[in-house]
Amino acid sequence: MTMDHASTLRAGRHAGIDYDGVPAHLTAIEPGDVGYAHVRSTYLRGGSPGLVLRPGTPAEVADALAFARAQPVKLSLRSGGHGISGRSTNHGGIVLDVSRLNAIEVLDERTRRVRLGPGARWSDVARALAPYGWALSSGDYGGVGVGGLATAGGIGWLVREHGLTIDHLRAVDMVLAEGSRVRASDDENAELFWAVRGAGANFGIVTAFEFEAYEVGEVGFARFVVDATDTAGFLGRWGAAIEAAPRDVTGSLVIGRPRPGQPVIAQVMTVVDAGDAETVLSRLQPIAAAAPLLDHDIRITPYAAIMHVPPGAHDGHGEPVARSALADHLTPELAEAAARLIMSGESYFFQIRAVGGAASDIAPDATAYAGRSANFQLVAMGSSRARLDPAWDAMRRHFSGIYINFETDLRPGRLHDAFPEDTLRRLRALKRRHDPDNVFRDNFNITP
Repeated sequence: MTMDHASTLRAGRHAGIDYDGVPAHLTAIEPGDVGYAHVRSTYLRGGSPGLVLRPGTPAEVADALAFARAQPVKLSLRSGGHGISGRSTNHGGIVLDVSRLNAIEVLDERTRRVRLGPGARWSDVARALAPYGWALSSGDYGGVGVGGLATAGGIGWLVREHGLTIDHLRAVDMVLAEGSRVRASDDENAELFWAVRGAGANFGIVTAFEFEAYEVGEVGFARFVVDATDTAGFLGRWGAAIEAAPRDVTGSLVIGRPRPGQPVIAQVMTVVDAGDAETVLSRLQPIAAAAPLLDHDIRITPYAAIMHVPPGAHDGHGEPVARSALADHLTPELAEAAARLIMSGESYFFQIRAVGGAASDIAPDATAYAGRSANFQLVAMGSSRARLDPAWDAMRRHFSGIYINFETDLRPGRLHDAFPEDTLRRLRALKRRHDPDNVFRDNFNITP
């Protein structure tokens, strides 16, 4: 290291971090290092952490955590770094980045058992499983990391047919707050395994996930551009079509801020788990009838092609403002309230994703994710909390819960929106047992 580089490093260091005490075997990146620009931020959020630790093994995760715990600064966890909620970087603290733990391994072809590292991206998982004719429904964007999604829920393109991502999780390996390494499943540390499926970031760092994949062939994928000027009517008709559709149909819609003098435009995306054109087209007809069609693209394609995202570094700026909700139905009242929000311009990105189906077959207390009655998940993104929060809060009476990975509002009341009282009581008891010092708190935090 040259004297000039050493001076640059020292100039960028943050108070409260013992840089000289970082274990020599850990990969550490600090301000001034080559590569810092590629690890400071996330998909949407700008950050300036004082140190990014990038362990490459579970043992190194434990060592990195022990070091971070000894520093009086914020600790953030990161897997893929996509998190819309924005909590995988910080300013002046430490980021424990597990993106190097990205292995994808088939353990047993007979039972379709696969082992995934938390840093693997879901596009990589889909590509790796495709030669076997398998898949795991896992969000709607392949750039998302396994770790963040698989500890919160996982609402993907096959959710109505196969349920949430966590519904196919069979075991995890974890590093707990005090540094111990444990395995959790239905047969071992069962209560911890229950908590990991829906509130996992509160309890430890998952270093490996074991899933049971399922067989998926080619699927129909449709993109419709529609005139959503009758916004409330369109939302109601689309919601009714989705709920009435067979379970092999899953979809979402996105509406942006309307441009002056232009109609309200919505993009409607639908996946049909079928490889023949006749079935795909018959499934799509009721959805296409929800609003005047302006453009469309329908294709039969491998599931992995839908999830494909080229690799690339994240370079987010600013602070994301997003509100999230689960809703049992798109009632006329909810559709009217959503239309008012969209027309107000306070949300530049409004999305509804289908849930329900197989996700609702699971009992609400079977996992920490309790929103099993919901047929829809909603998210609104805006530029100002001061303006978006009141508009969203006014809609709360129509909601039945929160999907935590899209929620940036950390007011204590959101905990009660996300978790029923019995679930929250159970989670708090586990938090007191496994993380009484609340080490894992830069998340949708359950306090001890």
